[in-house]
Amino acid sequence: MTIMQDLTWLNEPAHHALKDGVLEVTTGEKTDFWRETFYDFWRDDGHFLSKSVEGDFSAEVTVQGDYEVLYDQAGLMMRLSESHWIKAGVEFTDGKSYFSVVVTNDASDWSLVEVPINPDGIRIRMTRHAEAIRVQYLSSFDNVWKPVRLAYFPPTKTVDVGVMCCSPQRSGFKARFTDLRIGPPIARDLHD
Repeated sequence: MTIMQDLTWLNEPAHHALKDGVLEVTTGEKTDFWRETFYDFWRDDGHFLSKSVEGDFSAEVTVQGDYEVLYDQAGLMMRLSESHWIKAGVEFTDGKSYFSVVVTNDASDWSLVEVPINPDGIRIRMTRHAEAIRVQYLSSFDNVWKPVRLAYFPPTKTVDVGVMCCSPQRSGFKARFTDLRIGPPIARDLHD
């Protein structure tokens, strides 16, 4: 079931609108989620629209954005607290589009893989199976879910799950989210 209503903002942006099932968000000035590693700073002011989810789940969304400036990013996020969260999505780095995953368990790490820019957006999936979080994206070129990350996350009863966007170097990044779905987890089979 598609959901875009009855969600709660963390760091609500000044400009956002939901129209015809598309959530458009314009980021505030120098927003981000990051903790310590390499950059020696803590940031928890990115935009996150979520709902509380109990137990295992799969969340999916299609993301589009006007990626222009270093680190412009939009995607899915799950969050337990300021020091325990995962964000996954498209991020603009070195003039290219990457699928990016940041896992934060007290300190952040960062992994990326280059993906072709698709004007129709990219579909992202995050699945929780107990302590394991599986992150995938759907390639529109071959219509296959690509695995990107299998990460550890502390087992908890509930987490907040939803869409996030940030623009660490500027304000005014426009991100669009469609067809957000949060439901039962997909099968545990890793290899189709």
